[in-house]
Amino acid sequence: MSFGRIIPVRTMLYAAVLTLSACQEDFAHRAQAPIPPETVALMAQVGSDPQSPMLIRSYKKEAELEIWKMRSDGRYAHLKTFPMCRWSGQLGPKTREGDRQVPEGFYAISPGQMNPNSNYYLSFNVGYPNQLDRALGHTGGAIMVHGACSSAGCFSMTDKQIAEIYAIARSAFEGGQRNIQMQSYPFRMTPENMAKHRLDANISFWKQLKQGNDHFEVTKQEPRVAFCGYKYVFDATPVGGENMDVGASCPSLKTNPDIARAVSEKEEKDNAKIAELERRGLSPVRIVYQDGGQHPSFASRVADVSRPEAIEPPVEIKLEDKSRQTTKPLDPQITQSASVVSPATARMAAERHALETQTPLVRALASDPRRDMSAVAHEVEAVAQVPKKKTKRSAAPASIVKK
Repeated sequence: MSFGRIIPVRTMLYAAVLTLSACQEDFAHRAQAPIPPETVALMAQVGSDPQSPMLIRSYKKEAELEIWKMRSDGRYAHLKTFPMCRWSGQLGPKTREGDRQVPEGFYAISPGQMNPNSNYYLSFNVGYPNQLDRALGHTGGAIMVHGACSSAGCFSMTDKQIAEIYAIARSAFEGGQRNIQMQSYPFRMTPENMAKHRLDANISFWKQLKQGNDHFEVTKQEPRVAFCGYKYVFDATPVGGENMDVGASCPSLKTNPDIARAVSEKEEKDNAKIAELERRGLSPVRIVYQDGGQHPSFASRVADVSRPEAIEPPVEIKLEDKSRQTTKPLDPQITQSASVVSPATARMAAERHALETQTPLVRALASDPRRDMSAVAHEVEAVAQVPKKKTKRSAAPASIVKK
C-alpha cells in the first residue's frame, strides 16, 4: 500500500471518531437534561421535590402513563399524566417473545435499567419478566418505556415526553431511590371496567392486579409485592418468617390490620357497584384491537407513529352473561332441554350468539358450530392485524433491536 492511500484512511478514521464523539455528547446531553421548571414547580405544589422517590402507573386501554411523587409524609401524590403515543397488542398480559404484547403486572426499575444510549431517544427497561412471569413460563424481555412513538410491545412516548420522564427518574435515583415501582394495568381498575370485562379470559389475573391497585389507592404508599401459589401477594409476610416461593402454596400470612380493613372495605364497595351495574344490564364485552392503540390526543399525528395502519378504533364485541339467563336456552341451535346443557356449552352458545351479531368477518369465523370460541377470538385478533393499506411508517421502525 502506498503512502498516498494511507492519508485518506486516516482522515476517514479521524472523521469517524469525531462523529462518534458528537453522538456520545448528544446522548449525554439527552440523559442529563434537567426536569422542566414547570414540573419542578408542580412537585412543590404537591409537597414533593425532584429527589424524592417516584412511582409509575400505566393503563393500556386509556393509553395513559402516570407519574407519582412521594411527599414528606411518605405518601405518594399524583404529579402528571402523560398521554401514551403508542402501545401494541391487545388487553392482557405478555406471555411469549414476539407477541407484541405490552406487559401487565408489577415491575421494578433499577438505575442499571436506564439506557441513555437508546436508538429510541432515551429509554428504561421496566423489568419484565418478573418472578411470576417466569414461573408461568412467560418469555421475552427488553420491554421499555421509550421515545420515538414506535411500539412492538413497549410503552412508547414522544421524545419530549421520555426526556421529562427520564429526568424525573434520574433525579429520584440521585436522591437515593433504589427501585422505581411500575404498575402496569390493562385499564383503570374501576367497577365499570371490571364489570364490562367480567367474562374475559384474563379476569382472574386482572382481579389480582386490582388487589395491588386497591392497596395503593387506600394507602397512597407503594405496595410491597411478593409471590406465592403462582399469584401476586401484597403487603403480607409469612407468619413463620419463612421465604415465600412463587411456585409453592402460600403459607399463613400476616398483614397490617388497618390496611387489610381499608382494602376489604374498598373491595366490598366496588363489588357492590359491579353487582349493581350487572343488574342494570351492563353488557360484558370483549375488545379486539388491530394492534394496540394510542391516546386520542395523538389522532392528528397518526402518520408519525409505527404501524399507523393499525391505529383504528377497536372492535367491541358484546357478550351474553349466562349467569343472567333464565331457563330459556341461550341459542336456538340448542334443541335439547336446557337442563342437559352444560355450563361450558351454554357459555359457548352465548359467546357465539354475540359474535354472530357483529361484523361480517366475525360472523364468518363464528359460523362453524364446531369452532371453539377461544379460537374464534384468536383468529379475529390475527386477521385484524393484517394491514388494510400501505401507509408511511415511522422513521424509527420497531425492528430496531437496541431500545
